[in-house]
Amino acid sequence: MGKRSTAALIVALVAGSVVTGAPGPPAQAEASGTGSPPPAGSPRALGFDLDTVTIPELQRRMADGSLSSSALTSAYLRRIEAVNPRIHAVLRTDPTALRQAVASDVRHRRGETRGPLDGIPVLLKDNVNTRDLPTTAGSLALAGRPPETDAALVTRLRDAGAVILGKTNLSEWANFRAEKPTSGWSAVGGQTNNPFVLDRNPCGSSSGSAAALAASLSQVAIGTETDGSIVCPAGMNGVVGHKPSLGLVSGAGVVPISAEQDTAGPMARNVTDAALTLSVLSGGRTAGLDGSPGLMDRPAHRDGLRGRRIGLWRLPSLGPQVDALMTRTAERLRAAGAEVVEVTPPYQERLAELEFPALLSEFHRDIDAYLATRRGPRDLAGLIEFNRAHPAERTCFAGQELFERALTAPPTTSPEYRAMRAELKDLSRRSIDETMAAHRLDAIASPTNPPAWTTDCARGDNDVIPSSTPAAVAGYPSLSVPAGFVNQLPVGLLLIAGDHQDGRLLSLGASVEHRLSAWRAPRYLPTVGPGQ
Repeated sequence: MGKRSTAALIVALVAGSVVTGAPGPPAQAEASGTGSPPPAGSPRALGFDLDTVTIPELQRRMADGSLSSSALTSAYLRRIEAVNPRIHAVLRTDPTALRQAVASDVRHRRGETRGPLDGIPVLLKDNVNTRDLPTTAGSLALAGRPPETDAALVTRLRDAGAVILGKTNLSEWANFRAEKPTSGWSAVGGQTNNPFVLDRNPCGSSSGSAAALAASLSQVAIGTETDGSIVCPAGMNGVVGHKPSLGLVSGAGVVPISAEQDTAGPMARNVTDAALTLSVLSGGRTAGLDGSPGLMDRPAHRDGLRGRRIGLWRLPSLGPQVDALMTRTAERLRAAGAEVVEVTPPYQERLAELEFPALLSEFHRDIDAYLATRRGPRDLAGLIEFNRAHPAERTCFAGQELFERALTAPPTTSPEYRAMRAELKDLSRRSIDETMAAHRLDAIASPTNPPAWTTDCARGDNDVIPSSTPAAVAGYPSLSVPAGFVNQLPVGLLLIAGDHQDGRLLSLGASVEHRLSAWRAPRYLPTVGPGQ
């Protein structure tokens, strides 16, 4: 995959970024009194909305000297201080953030910028290793000394000049501890709230990354996914989340569940910013690792959907209101020139039967390898004992049934496991490939999530969200963009493409985002309970 194709996608998305930003109210600035000047570095003093500004717009301002990374970083730090106590999305900020921003300002003045993320604040999910900040996966077992080295993706961000703003809360152990967890809760960070309706759940496990973006606490954020952990919180918090093709972003230094499915990926408030962040995370290999041609087959602009064929996978199990939203979404896409046909990818029941047993075996193997690199419990058995000995790990839900089952799962060297993973890989890829080929599709679209359920530690999650599984198991890319609202609660549209078609998917997603943006409600509704 050449640099020319990377540049083609970025140019197309940057050109469309002015029209793809969604309308919405400006991010709340600090109160400074009627008629008084805004505090230096506050959103009001910057002269633009943190909610809607894109990375290309920020870079243009930094290039002409009307904005500094220091002012932008200060604005986000102020907003975290003002808003985060209500949503608990950010665990900690980086004390060197302003120092990083000053270094970026020097590069901008000298004309030595390192790319589109230079000076842009980024939040990291707290299962991504940082050498100078704790990395806990939400668990008190890892809350001591930070890792010795950065994750590979953090090195890429630092090399690109991004400002590491801090770490976000997550569902503890990426939702792979208890049979009935509560998404967004961890012993380290407590409960992350959905910024649209504060008693509702943010989904997981990249809960803090999505909620922080919805509340405009950073320009972009990094999430991780094994199955749904980027796209579900993106959909439920009304932001963009891209799960890249497996292997496109290095997993080195990320707390694992399964090397066969885990990937980190970008989260943002618009597709343009997600695409630019992916270009850095992947080292410019956005289209694929196999030399596949071009990132895009047509630019993201007003006519970008004309002639596209999209398969609509309705998933009526998510409820009649979500189904009605999908009907309206299909109508808007058809009005924009797309051909929308209804599809049902095959093999879904068998995938559901096989995926979880395979993940148990893989988790035991991969978490043992990771824990051996950290201070604290040295393996899964030690982690189970730690949880039994520390009551704070049981303040929301007590169970660690998945840990216990993983401890006795067949090893990944066993014929039983190997047969499961081989069948999973085959059926998941066929479910997407056969559907796309039979209907000549550019992508499969489905609802990303139901409306957010009420957070309840006693009950746990109320999630029936099968749309993420085919792409997650296959290692194919998926992208969630905001589709609309049901009772003030965001619902995403999940787009799925074929193997290593990340660039084409992002291009299509930008066009879809543009067509749906006019129906978006305000992003930040700090209420408690629908209708208040």
